[in-house]
Amino acid sequence: MRLPLLDAGDAASIDIEQTKQMVDTFIEKGFTYFDTAWMYCGFKSENAAKECLVDRHPRDSFTLATKLHAGFLTSKEDRDKIFNEQLKKTGVDFFDYYLLHDMGRGHYKIYTEFDCFNWLVEKKKQGLVKHIGFSFHDNAEFLEQVLTEHPEMEFVQIQLNYLDWSSPSIQSGLCYETATAHGVPVFVMEPVKGGTLTQVPEAVTQMFKEHNPQMSVPSWAIRFAAGLDNVKMVLSGMSNMEQLLDNIDYMSDFKPLDEQEQQLISRAVAMINGNIAIPCTGCSYCTDGCPKKIAIPKYFSLYNADRQEAEGKGWTPQGTYYDRLTQNFGKAGDCIACGQCERICPQHLPIIEHLKDVAEYFGK
Repeated sequence: MRLPLLDAGDAASIDIEQTKQMVDTFIEKGFTYFDTAWMYCGFKSENAAKECLVDRHPRDSFTLATKLHAGFLTSKEDRDKIFNEQLKKTGVDFFDYYLLHDMGRGHYKIYTEFDCFNWLVEKKKQGLVKHIGFSFHDNAEFLEQVLTEHPEMEFVQIQLNYLDWSSPSIQSGLCYETATAHGVPVFVMEPVKGGTLTQVPEAVTQMFKEHNPQMSVPSWAIRFAAGLDNVKMVLSGMSNMEQLLDNIDYMSDFKPLDEQEQQLISRAVAMINGNIAIPCTGCSYCTDGCPKKIAIPKYFSLYNADRQEAEGKGWTPQGTYYDRLTQNFGKAGDCIACGQCERICPQHLPIIEHLKDVAEYFGK
């Protein structure tokens, strides 16, 4: 989803050569799991999986996961049409893991209408999929309903990180507990919350570094998720070799957070919550259909970063970055409040109101 790019403004411009190096290093260090999806990286992620992974490594040396998204289904025929194209794009004969993507109340209706749960069970019987599950963006009450109605699902992928653990909107902790109660293993996405937990306030960074100078800031977030008993997999979007090397360094000899470190995490949450204005993960689901081509996640990221700058610092770079982005994208103030972004946002953010805040902030 967050592969290295040749052009930061073009999600499809994957840096294939750098991705090959990252894939090779990942496998050499003993890691095997690769996650992609139909629409990732401008619909080119699955192609990159073939070129960088499948065509260059033995099939038994890696596991591959991909997903079916309800937003691209208009009939039962679309299920096989997309699935067969995914096999072709990735170059594999089967998928190790296959997910119904972004499960929520609206998408659940679509998956039910087109009988996608039974369809996926049949794919497993045919040997085209080894393990079946779904990714989830909704509250714990609805997760309880889905798992109760579909006990055939073998795993659930949820957004889980220390900042969202007690969040009333994301409900990472409650969703984890719900899956655990059903005996369903948890796969974790957004362990660093789309990069938010790699760029924490300076006071949090200092606290972490004082405790252990050798551990990176994002390592605290990933170790928090990976240390939970019912977590089977933690997915980390790595967009350069530096991030990959950092991750595999502390995950090769994994040590869960101890009691003192858990206490530091609690302190970090309180400190961060006082600084983050817009809890956007940067998934970019909101941008594809925006009629004004507004770079919503980028603007939110700049807004959050600028709000976290030390008081009295004077000039900060975020305003310049914002001005440069508006040369290629719509401004935050160009929003016409059509609402398509809010309907698709996995975080259920009030994007329209936030864009007004961003427009006013950077318009000064």
